[in-house]
Amino acid sequence: MPCLSYILAALVETIIRLLFFFNYFVRMSTEMNNQSQISDTLDSVHYTDNRYKMMECIKDAGRPFYPHKFKISMSLPAYALKYGNVENGYIDKDTTLSLSGRVTSIRSSSSKLIFYDIFCEEQKVQIIANIMEHDISTGEFSVSHSEIRRGDVVGFTGFPGKSKRGELSLFSKSVVLLSPCYHMLPTAISGLKDQEVRYRQRYLDLMLNEESRKVFKLRSRAIKYIRNYFDRLGFLEVETPMLNMIYGGAAARPFITYHNELETQLYMRIAPELYLKQLIVGGLDKVYEIGKNFRNEGIDLTHNPEFTAMEFYMAYADYYDLMDLTEELISGLVLEIHGSLKIPYHPDGPEGKCIEIDFTTPWKRFSFVEEIESGLGEKLKRPLDSQENIDFMVEMCEKHEIELPHPRTAAKLLDKLAGHFVETKCTNPSFIIDHPQTMSPLAKWHREKPEMTERFELFVLGKELCNAYTELNEPLQQRKFFEQQADAKASGDVEACPIDETFCLALEHGLPPTGGWGLGIDRLIMFLADKNNIKEVILFPAMRNVKQNAQHSNQHSGN
Repeated sequence: MPCLSYILAALVETIIRLLFFFNYFVRMSTEMNNQSQISDTLDSVHYTDNRYKMMECIKDAGRPFYPHKFKISMSLPAYALKYGNVENGYIDKDTTLSLSGRVTSIRSSSSKLIFYDIFCEEQKVQIIANIMEHDISTGEFSVSHSEIRRGDVVGFTGFPGKSKRGELSLFSKSVVLLSPCYHMLPTAISGLKDQEVRYRQRYLDLMLNEESRKVFKLRSRAIKYIRNYFDRLGFLEVETPMLNMIYGGAAARPFITYHNELETQLYMRIAPELYLKQLIVGGLDKVYEIGKNFRNEGIDLTHNPEFTAMEFYMAYADYYDLMDLTEELISGLVLEIHGSLKIPYHPDGPEGKCIEIDFTTPWKRFSFVEEIESGLGEKLKRPLDSQENIDFMVEMCEKHEIELPHPRTAAKLLDKLAGHFVETKCTNPSFIIDHPQTMSPLAKWHREKPEMTERFELFVLGKELCNAYTELNEPLQQRKFFEQQADAKASGDVEACPIDETFCLALEHGLPPTGGWGLGIDRLIMFLADKNNIKEVILFPAMRNVKQNAQHSNQHSGN
């Protein structure tokens, strides 16, 4: 009798298990049929709801749910390299491999034969799932594959080979869903074109758009080239603070934050210049830094409030040396990326006119003041920062319909005139040189031209890429210019910088003759990647929040 009771109990338990799995198969089959029939027509909300329900079924049934580990045998590119040249119809049943990737396509020949395309690291591999190769029942096969949707990250184990049609394939023996995609993805045909979505959900952009992946790989390659160039010249890469007690090194409005422990206001750095020059004083004769700068300014096609810049400082160099170095560095980089010094660029976007930019050296050099005077047909008044010249420049701006700056300082008016008469001449790479001292408070006076400095800016298609100069190393003169900046700030110039006593003290210890240089990495990548919007070359660009964006759109549409 005890034996009979044991047999009956075991039989009841088996029946319960069979009923459970039968119910599970029915639920999953129903789910599969429903989703197969309407997955292409469901709106995104219902699609997501259905996927969550499906995953609940998987979890309730005790099936693998977000596995912690799936050991791949090799990457998809390595798989393609190893098996890409085997003959059509080849299957190596003596070798079992595991591959993983994101499912980009699902094609069912029948309920017993399913084809997948998986993608990873720019490589596609076909998966052929045939029930004949699986050691499971038809029901289990159906359920396992009913769980998979386009966009899922899936692991497959099977035999390497090629289909009879010559497509690199893995002949699957088993499948495991590693991470489901709960959202309906755009199809390969429609793609992801919406800019707002592409910028806000960059992961989707990278997942679906090969062009975007190429841009950011190009960016990485370019930065690596720049870093290697300076390493070969014996420069030391350094890091300087991003939180500053005093901001400086550029004319810009800073972001402000607060340190609770120190009970003090801090500024996100607008440039690392003053720290880097202190390192030259300390005896590190060649230093560079690649990092983020932050400027609390507008957002447009060439400006992002958080941007990547590179600065270097080199003892015993002047701005002539830096112009030679700039030509060598950037022309070499263009040649490395494009294989030519002449590259196509679409300033108005891919549908607009294509312009050829020629990086062949030597590049043109335009004298800042001389070109302005040539454009005006009149001489500027001297001194350049006199009230007489300020009034004259205001008159000239009004005459030539140039927007007047605020406040109307000599430096800002000169900058406006240069933008109109000089920068527009710079289609191919060109140096604008010898800026007035009044707009260059950190640059050294020109050894031959009164009121001018040994400074240059590199422009391409009217856009600034580089700013560099022979560094001002005379402490009394530097303090005087800082004081002038402080006066301008008190008069309403929000971009003027305060006096940095720490830097002035460092100069009093002796800064050798030095050349300093800064490059906007993002803008450079725009030209290399043929993009006219800086958001295309920054992985996570600054965006308005959704509510602000709607208000902004309504204002501009007249609603």
